[in-house]
Order: sequence, then C-alpha cells, then structure tokens
Amino acid sequence: MSAPVRIFVPRDSAALAVGADEVAAAIVGEARRRGVAIDLVRNGTRGMLWLETLVEVELADGRHGYGPVEPEDVAGLFDAGFHDGAATGAGGTAGATPHRLLLGLVEAIPYLARQDRLIFARSGVTDPLSLHDYQAHGGYRGLRAALGMAPEAIVAAVTESGLRGRGGAAFPTGIKWNTVLKADGAQKYIVCNADEGDSGTFADRIVMESDPFLLIEGMTIAGFAVGADKGYIYVRSEYPHAIAALERAAGLARARGFLGPDVLGTGRAFELEVRKGAGAYICGEETALLESLEGKRGVVRAKPPLPALAGLFGRPTVINNVLSLAAVPLILDRGPAWYRDFGMGRSRGTLPVQLAGNIKRGGLIELAFGTTLREILYGYGGGSASGRPIKAVQVGGPLGAYLPESQWDTPLDYEAFAALWAVLGHGGIVVHDDSADMAKLARYAMEFCAIESCGKCTPCRIGSTRGVEVIDKIRGGEGAGQAARQVVLLRDLCDTMLHGSLCAMGGMTPYPVLSALNHFPQDFGLETP
Repeated sequence: MSAPVRIFVPRDSAALAVGADEVAAAIVGEARRRGVAIDLVRNGTRGMLWLETLVEVELADGRHGYGPVEPEDVAGLFDAGFHDGAATGAGGTAGATPHRLLLGLVEAIPYLARQDRLIFARSGVTDPLSLHDYQAHGGYRGLRAALGMAPEAIVAAVTESGLRGRGGAAFPTGIKWNTVLKADGAQKYIVCNADEGDSGTFADRIVMESDPFLLIEGMTIAGFAVGADKGYIYVRSEYPHAIAALERAAGLARARGFLGPDVLGTGRAFELEVRKGAGAYICGEETALLESLEGKRGVVRAKPPLPALAGLFGRPTVINNVLSLAAVPLILDRGPAWYRDFGMGRSRGTLPVQLAGNIKRGGLIELAFGTTLREILYGYGGGSASGRPIKAVQVGGPLGAYLPESQWDTPLDYEAFAALWAVLGHGGIVVHDDSADMAKLARYAMEFCAIESCGKCTPCRIGSTRGVEVIDKIRGGEGAGQAARQVVLLRDLCDTMLHGSLCAMGGMTPYPVLSALNHFPQDFGLETP
C-alpha cells in the first residue's frame, strides 16, 4: 500500500476567514469517498493572502500549490489527479493538462522566491503546533546556544547584530536588554507587545498563528539574557486564533521542558503567560500596555522612569515587539554577523512588510532593508486592485505619513524615512488609488486620535478634536481666504500636538495630516504650489 499523500491546508485566521476549514473538510470527505489515503496537515500561512485558501500537495519534486481553492473546487482537483501529480501535467494520467488552479512549486512562486525569509522561514511550511516540526526546521537551536553563554554574551550578540525594535520606535534591542541586565532587582520581566493595532499590519499575528514556538523561544532567551524568570505576551482580543495557538504552544513547550522551573534541565526557570487586551489602540504604547497588564486602565505613563528600570509592577522590564523577539533565536543560532549582513546603514536584518489596501496581491513580504516602495508596490503587489493609478501610500499605520509617487524610490530604511518626515513603523503599507480623497483621510487621522486617545494629555485629547473641526472648515469651501487662515491654524495645532503630546499617539497624528496637506493640497480645495 502506498504512503498517504500529504496535503496542506492553512489554519491561520486569514485562510479561515475565506473558508479554509470548509476546504479541509471537503478534501477529507472527497478522499474518503474515493479511497485515497491522505495525511492532512493544517499548516500556517505562506503570506500570499490573495491566494487563500492555498492548498499544497507534497509530491516527489516538492510541494505544488493550488489556489485560491473553494470547497466546490475540491472534487475537480481530485478528478484531475492533484493528489498523484496528474493535475500538474507532469505525472499520473498520460497527456494530462495542468489544473486551472495550479500555481506550480510553491517555493518557486516569484512573490515568495524573491523574499529573504528569516523570521518567516517556517511559516506555511510546518504544522504550527508540532514541536517535532519546529525542531526539525531549526527550532530551539538558538536557545540551546544561549544556554551555553553568559547573560552578558547573549546581550552582546543581540547588540552586535544591529537588531532594532520592530514595533515602531526602532530602538536598539541590545541597549534595552543591557539596561535591564544591569538594573537592580530580584524580579525582572519580559513583556511581548502583541497588541498589533496598526491598520494594514498582520505580521505579528502570522508569527503567533503560524510559528508560535519561535516567539516563545525568543522570549525565553531574553529572560536568560537579563535575569528574568517570567514573561507575558499581551495579545489584542481581536486575535482569538493567535491566543489559542500561543496557549497551546506554551503548554506543549512546558510539557517538554522548554518552559517551567527547570528549562531543559539547566536549573534555570522561565515561565510564560498569555494575557488578552481589551481592544484599546493606546495599549500598543508600552507604558499604557504595562498599566493594562497590571489590571488598570490603559493610560500612558510619564517617563522617566523608563520601563527598563521601573516597568511592570515597578520592576525592570524588557518590552519588545513580536518581530523583535522572533529574530533573537536566529541571531543566537546563526550568529550576529550573519543577521547583520542583511540590510543597510543602521537598519540591519529584515523588515516584514505587510501590503494591504487597494493592491492586487496583498500579503506578507519579508525582505532585507533597502528595497524601495516602488518595487514593493509593483514588483510584489502588482499595482492597484482597481486597476487605477496609485495615488498615495501610507506607511507605518494610521499615524504614518502619506507618501506621493515622488517618494516611492526611497529605500525602506529607518533613517531614509525619517529624512522624509515619515516612519517605517511596523512595516504596514496601505495603498490608495487616485480616487482617494486625501483631505477626508487626514480628517480620519484626527478623528482616530480623538477616539483612541487615553485622554491624559491636553494636546492629544483636545488637539485631535479641534483638528477634526478645523479640517471640516477647510473642506467646507468657505472661500480661499478663509481656507488659508484655517490651514495656518491646522499647522499650528499639529505643531503643538507634535511637540507637546505625552506619547506618540498625539505626537504622530500630525504625520498623516501634514503629509496629505503638503503633497495633495488640491484635495483640500487649495491651489497646488
């Protein structure tokens, strides 16, 4: 009897949203009806979201993809012999022609093949909740290497790698860790900020759903590096599948000795807890997140003291984003020089770009720093989904600047974007075609701030409300003179918010507003300079 055919159907929430469970059930039912032996694996996502549900079949020459697959397509796939290679036109039935949904060898699809997959190397390849799969593909090698190093050496390796925070501020991870390592305190904590609230971002979710052991390993290494024996993952409540995957993975890791009071028999402890956020955007700010973790209202803390010295429950605390922590096992396994060789300038390693909005091929793209926006938009994204010209691109979440075409040849690099008065942030890119009203989008930024502000500081709380009113007056068409006076007022208001707000919530709201005003004045009814 021949071995069962391995068929992969993703289990991440993006695939589930378009019917992956139904596709999987149809494949199992159809195989049973036809007497075909299969081994159905629920893998993570490859990040090619426009192809979901992406079904893969493992054949002698590799994994062949079909997509997007609907439940009603399954019988036809079996008729074509997708399980024995006939549907590829290369095997099985003589003279067979490729099935219409055939994508070829998945690893050879240009969108995927041209990426620098470091953090997402396992995503879509393995069963996310299989410790065997994780270790077979290099998992826990970084932790095992760290166990043979002094804490100072672990911190030095992370520092040497050039890793910076991927949550928006791009602060050097090694400096933060070194501060916590040297801080006095019998109790220290590792906190993972998984409150991924920016528009157009989903890389954190993909890590948690498609490779949760990677995050757990990274947090464990961080704990050993700074002397922390307890970690918390703060996940937004809108990610139920990520929460379930993390809790299950943590339980499996604990049962196998990768978490607990005696990690891998070393006598060193590290425990992990998953905490659910309540949906407040402001809790993506690290001090508001700490307040929420402590059971309080999510309100921004004044700094100093820094969380590295007085963070969770007043103890020294490392707070890092999911992507920052997920890079750590790779650095410890392959070495800091290997990681540093990706990227440019002070932006080292890779940036997981999330392409969303009005784009033909939206999804996750992991590339070394230095690729241009234009290459992302057209080389990977394929242009707008509407077929109309792309007008503006917002990078860095709802408080990121809108970039016009004249700036799309800028390399993806923290300092290059800062020179444009823009931010890379979490790597989210949202695309708008030429039908977009930039004045309306600028108003939305102010309204978003007004709704999501924690209310602690006046520039953010009141400034955003006044900002909505001023933009409404500009858009109201009260005459060129009146509009010009309101524009002056809007710029002054943005300056106050930029320099007077307690955190980046109010401090970054001017970015989308002023970039829209500067680059697209015609949408405000103003004359083009």
